[in-house]
Amino acid sequence: MRIVVTGAASGIGRAVAEQLFAGRLIAGDHRVLLVDRDAAGLDAVARALGPHAAVLVADVLADTIGDQIVDAARVHMGGIDGVASNAGIIGSGSLNAMTIADYDRIFGINTRANWLIAQAVFPLLKENGGSFVATASMSAHQPTPGLSAYSASKAALLMLVRQLSVEWGPEGVRCNSVSPGPTMTPMTAGGYADADRKAQREASIPLRKLGSAVDIANAILFLLSDYAIHINGIDVLVDGGMSNNLMGVSGAGTGQTPQH
Repeated sequence: MRIVVTGAASGIGRAVAEQLFAGRLIAGDHRVLLVDRDAAGLDAVARALGPHAAVLVADVLADTIGDQIVDAARVHMGGIDGVASNAGIIGSGSLNAMTIADYDRIFGINTRANWLIAQAVFPLLKENGGSFVATASMSAHQPTPGLSAYSASKAALLMLVRQLSVEWGPEGVRCNSVSPGPTMTPMTAGGYADADRKAQREASIPLRKLGSAVDIANAILFLLSDYAIHINGIDVLVDGGMSNNLMGVSGAGTGQTPQH
């Protein structure tokens, strides 16, 4: 497969590329275009993967990001079979305190960039019945204190994916998303550096552990693969069951005495 991975210098994006080349889910010869603004990080990933990994140092905030990806993919891979659109930022703070610049940056990376990339790669995906998978978030499903614009931008991304799935489906192109729950990556590691905080978060997850970048990458690769050939317009929550544990976290039951 010929796969484009954004946010590929570390974390989930890097894991997608590594798992693809490991061949554990999708067999065969693969080529990958690694996209990130971190040149050193990209080079490290590409060297580890070998000659079939090409790099594009680019900022997904650029108006031309889609065209840059398409041009590089044509040169290095001859086309595109799938896209793991993974680049994103968290961004913290309340909506009341947020500046226009903060808002534009968070939505620009988490939502707008996905649209620009999708719009540009669609003609290439259509050639071979390809697949587009965006990385959303559990926070797209639930308001998250302190991550107001992040939650809103990822919720907008979910609807973008669903809309694309309807528009692209008749052309044989699938579009889905994956929503990670609490996951240990370089982007989130600082938040889990405190052992008590990490333990508290793990206790809220039915599986009692944080997700890993590989856990999320495997879900993305599944949706990119032919195993998901009839899956279109859905979001896969990879959260260890946390989204089903609201009552468990807030205190189960009503406090009433059972009556028989």
